[in-house]
Amino acid sequence: MYYNERIQWIRDCKNITQKEIAEYLGIKQQQYARYERGINIMPVTYLPKICIYLGVSADYILGLSDNKELDIKK
Repeated sequence: MYYNERIQWIRDCKNITQKEIAEYLGIKQQQYARYERGINIMPVTYLPKICIYLGVSADYILGLSDNKELDIKK
């Protein structure tokens, strides 16, 4: 599963809309939809924000781990 598919799957499981995430990132919903569909490559600068918003680790989104748990270091 690619990162965009994992993000979409998690978002769907948590009943979060594309519009909600797009607003959080400060972009239009249409642009975010292109990232999820794999039409455009999502800038890596969005990854930490998406991890925090969805409550999952970057390793999980990137397919490096099956552990979804987010561990925020302060």
